[in-house]
Amino acid sequence: MDTKQVSVWADKLVDLCASAGSKIVLALLIFIVGKIVIGKILKLTGKIKALDKVDPSVRTFVNNFIKIALYAVLVISIISVLGVPMASVVTVLATCGLAVGMALQGALANLAGGIMLLIFRPFSVGDYVVAADAEGVVKELNMFYTVITTVDNQTVTIPNGNLMAGNITNVTKEGQRRVDLTFNVTGNNIAATKKVLMETMQASEKVLTDPAPQAEPLEGIPGGMSFTARAWCKTEDYWDVYFELMEAIPTALGEAGVAGPLPAYHIVND
Repeated sequence: MDTKQVSVWADKLVDLCASAGSKIVLALLIFIVGKIVIGKILKLTGKIKALDKVDPSVRTFVNNFIKIALYAVLVISIISVLGVPMASVVTVLATCGLAVGMALQGALANLAGGIMLLIFRPFSVGDYVVAADAEGVVKELNMFYTVITTVDNQTVTIPNGNLMAGNITNVTKEGQRRVDLTFNVTGNNIAATKKVLMETMQASEKVLTDPAPQAEPLEGIPGGMSFTARAWCKTEDYWDVYFELMEAIPTALGEAGVAGPLPAYHIVND
């Protein structure tokens, strides 16, 4: 190879490095500026007053979706600046998408579950729910997982796909709940027992009068009868009423001379 050919190849190499270098520098600038712009946009969306009226779970989901979409646009812009043919990019993305989709079926199921939860809204952030072998207050609903805090302050993260695949009990959805208690007493004086149960429930300030409380015999048991006491209250007062009646009713029954059933005796034939 003579000196002239070497000079030509050197010039081409310099031109290639200059062209590639300029593209790389431009791509870096786009990345830095784009990241700053995305941060500004996310801050602005967080300040939109219209979103304050939206459920927190929906707001979190929307913010995550906007963030992912903006970064996707940024990546595509950088690839375009680097001179990579978009047809090739689309082909590669389609192939990778198929492979990733097969590998991340669970994640996609969780994403679909999150979308369905937002559409059908079986619960909102702040509700107390029982679902997927866990129960507690919903703290966060994001694109893939729902975060629940239990009554003993443990954090449980549940995949959205599991939530959509099972039953969900929303304990705090309605404004009122019914406290159901069962008491066993001796004898068969139904009227006296019902009177004590009713008077005790009606004496509670947190027991509602509409719907009215109920006291009824359930069934006979060895040595006595079983009674149910049913009292309606506001949802937020459920445990207060429960513990109050669990203490007040046995005390009232004892003061009225209504005792619990006698223990059962088993006769063994030798």
